Amino acid sequence: MTTALAAPAVRHTGARAALSDRLTMSARSLRLTSRDADTLVMSIVLPVLLMALFVYVFGGAISGRAEYVDYVDYVVPGIVLLCAGYGAASTAMVVAADTTSGMVDRLRSLPVRSSAVLTGHVVASVARNALSTAVVVGAALLMGFRPDAGPLEWLATAGVLLLYVLALSWLAALLGVLASGVESASALSFLMLFLPYLSSAFVPPETLPTALRAVAEHQPITPVIETVRGLLTGTPIGSSGWLAVLWCGGILAVAVTAAGWAYRRRGRT
Repeated sequence: MTTALAAPAVRHTGARAALSDRLTMSARSLRLTSRDADTLVMSIVLPVLLMALFVYVFGGAISGRAEYVDYVDYVVPGIVLLCAGYGAASTAMVVAADTTSGMVDRLRSLPVRSSAVLTGHVVASVARNALSTAVVVGAALLMGFRPDAGPLEWLATAGVLLLYVLALSWLAALLGVLASGVESASALSFLMLFLPYLSSAFVPPETLPTALRAVAEHQPITPVIETVRGLLTGTPIGSSGWLAVLWCGGILAVAVTAAGWAYRRRGRT
């Protein structure tokens, strides 16, 4: 009596198969996000509460400056980027959970491209950040935010934010693959949550002590904030625009390459 051996999974090739894999994994990640109330609260409610805290409690630090009538006009871009940091941190933890729980090992036995797994988490991160950004901007308008941007400026703002979120999400995916567990992923992603506080998000860099001012003026988040702030409020952008694109593009390229390599390498260990 002979025993039939299970045939190995056949990976379909072609652009249609690649797109199908990515759509399937993206739909899975979006469903996981919709069921995770803690992630939704962290990504949406907490940034709104932080904005209310800065606007109503610490607003006197900026109010009255010539270029800003109200502090809310200054702080909204920083809060939006802070949203992206919280969303990316949750992405790192979800990727780590998939990697360490055996889910990824089960997916490897199926005809699913490895890149589709990480792409699905990144798509969910972008969708989550789009929702949180819309909520934050809506809340800011209720708090007195009055942008003078036209359609082209809003479109450019969306493009810069999309590039930033993509870079941060792929970086989070890389950290999730490298992490030994969910707690480790949370610790590794702490810098993404902390770095906006050492930028021009909440106070002008020139008001900071010398050492902190150097950090604020020479890190990737400050040019992104200054670009978004300039597009929305009409303040000078200077060299911040191309610096923001260079920083985000560079981080994105490195993170995508490294995440794919780390994911494949982990599968062989």
